[in-house]
Amino acid sequence: MMDHATRRKWWKEAVVYQVYWRSFYDTDGDGYGDLQGVTEKLDHIKELGVDVIWLNPVYESPDHDNGYDISNYYGMMDKAGTFDDFKRLLNGVHQRGMKLIMDLVVNHTSDQHPWFVESRSSRDNPKRDWFIWKDAKAGGPPNNWRSYFEPSAWTLDERTGQYYFHSFAVEQPDLNWDNPELRQEVYRMMRFWLNLGIDGFRMDVINLLAKKKGFPDAQNPANLEYLGNQPGIHAYLQEMHQEVLCHYDIMTVGEIPFVGAEDGLLYVAEGRKELNMLFHFQVADDMPSWDLLRYKEIQKNWYEALKEEGWNSQFLNNHDHTRQVSRYGNDGEHRIRSAKQLAMLVHTLPGTPYIFQGEEIGMTGVRFESIEDYRDIAMLNKFEEETGKGRPAAEVLASLQPLSRDNSRTPMQWDDSPNAGFTKGTPWLRVNPNYKDIHVQKDLASRDSIYRFYQQLISLRKANPVMVYGDYRDWSEGHPKVYAYTRSYEGTVWLVLQNHSAESVRYPLAELSDFTAYKVLLSNYEDTTLALEGDAVSLRPYEAVLCGMV
Repeated sequence: MMDHATRRKWWKEAVVYQVYWRSFYDTDGDGYGDLQGVTEKLDHIKELGVDVIWLNPVYESPDHDNGYDISNYYGMMDKAGTFDDFKRLLNGVHQRGMKLIMDLVVNHTSDQHPWFVESRSSRDNPKRDWFIWKDAKAGGPPNNWRSYFEPSAWTLDERTGQYYFHSFAVEQPDLNWDNPELRQEVYRMMRFWLNLGIDGFRMDVINLLAKKKGFPDAQNPANLEYLGNQPGIHAYLQEMHQEVLCHYDIMTVGEIPFVGAEDGLLYVAEGRKELNMLFHFQVADDMPSWDLLRYKEIQKNWYEALKEEGWNSQFLNNHDHTRQVSRYGNDGEHRIRSAKQLAMLVHTLPGTPYIFQGEEIGMTGVRFESIEDYRDIAMLNKFEEETGKGRPAAEVLASLQPLSRDNSRTPMQWDDSPNAGFTKGTPWLRVNPNYKDIHVQKDLASRDSIYRFYQQLISLRKANPVMVYGDYRDWSEGHPKVYAYTRSYEGTVWLVLQNHSAESVRYPLAELSDFTAYKVLLSNYEDTTLALEGDAVSLRPYEAVLCGMV
C-alpha cells in the first residue's frame, strides 16, 4: 500500500467544524445568526481543538434556499452582515491558528443574478448561453426530468418562449458549464476569494456541472441520478484545478451525490488533480435509520477504493441531514452515551472528520406540530405536492418530519435563557424545545459532557498519526450490533469496540488473541475496564471504547 503519511497534508490531519451561520449566533436581534456572531463565538470552536471552519454561503442572495441561490458572488447577504464583518471573521479565524473554507455554489445561481437577468432578456443576448435554454417538446417541458425541489426541472419563460433548466428551485437556474466564457468567469471569482485569504472551498453539488448530452427522457424520473456524474465532469474539474486550485495551498471538498466508491475515487485520486476529498452520500441515502451492517459495508468499500491514492470525509449529519443522535443513535435515555459513540465513530474511521454545529453537545432533531413552523423549501414543496394529490396533511407531515432539513437547522443552543441564548429577537426558525436541558453552558460545566468528549477525541487525533494515517480493518463483519475495528500505523495498533444497541452484548474476541495487551484510552462509560470473560468481552448499551496496544 502506498503510505499516505509520505504524502502528509494538513487537510488530512484537520478536524472541520461546519458553521450554519444563520442558526449559530445572532448579534443584532433580527432573528438570524450573523458573521459577527460567528466571530464572537470563535473561541467555542477553537477550544474544541478544531482546525478548519466551513462556512455556509454568505453571498448576496434573495434567500429562497438559505443562501444557495446567489445573486452576487462578490457581496454579502444583508442578513449575514457586511464585507468588513467577513474580513474581521477571516482575521479572527487566522489569528486563532484556524482556517476558513467557504461554500462554492457554481452549479446554479439565483434567477436574480445579473447574469441570468441578461440571459433571459432575449434569445440573442450574449449571456443567453451561460444558462441552459430549450424549446418546448410536444407543447410541454423539453424532457421528463424532475428537480430536487420541484416536479419538473424546467420552467417556461414567457418572454422568450423557451424553458430554462434548474436542478433545484425555480429560482435557481443551472449554469451552462459547456460555455468556456462562463467557466473563466467562475475561475475569476474563485481567485478573488482565495486571494482574499480563504483556505479553500466546500463545493456544492459539484458533480452536477456536466449535463447528460441531448437531455433524453429518464426511464425513472424519480431517481435523480441522471443529474450527476455525466461525461465531461472530470474535464471541468481538471481545468478548474489547473486554472485555479493548484496555485494555492488550500483544501477542497466536493459534495458528490449519486456516487459509489469506484467512481468516487475518480474525483479525489491524487494523480488526477481534481479535488482533495469528497462528501459521498451512501450513508445518508442508503440508511434512513441506523443499519450497522450496511454502514460497515460502506466503510469497507470506500476504504478499499481510496486507500492507495484518495481521501475521504467522515460525517453523519450536516445542514441537509437530520442530527446524527436522533437519526442514527438514541436521543432518549441514552442520548449522551449515544452522541459520544457516534463521535468516536466519525473521528476514528479513515478520513477527515466533520462536526456540524451543535453536534458537540448532542443536539437532537425536532418535530414541530405544524407545517407552518418549518422553513425547509424541499420539505414545503413536497408537502404541497403530496397534499395536492389528496393525501391527508397530518399523514404527509408525519412522513416528512424525520428527514426534514430543519432537524439540523434549529438555532444553536447556548444556554437556558429565552431562545437558548441564540437571539434577543424572534428566531427565523423555532428553537428546539429541549434547549433547557441541552445547551453549551451545561456541557462546559461538566467534566464528562459530550463537548469534553469531543475535545478528548480531537486531542488524541492531533497527537497520534495512527488516527489519521492508520490502516483500517473491520473484525466484526456480519455482526448486527457490534462494530470492532483496528487502525494500525508504524507498529501502533488502536482498537475501537462499539455496541450499537440498547442491550448488553457479549462479543467474542477469538481473532484478537492479543487483546489483553490493550489499555483503554477513551470510553463513554466512566468505569470501563473491558475485562475478558473467557474469550469474550461484555459491552453495555451504546458502549464505545477506544483502546491502544501497550
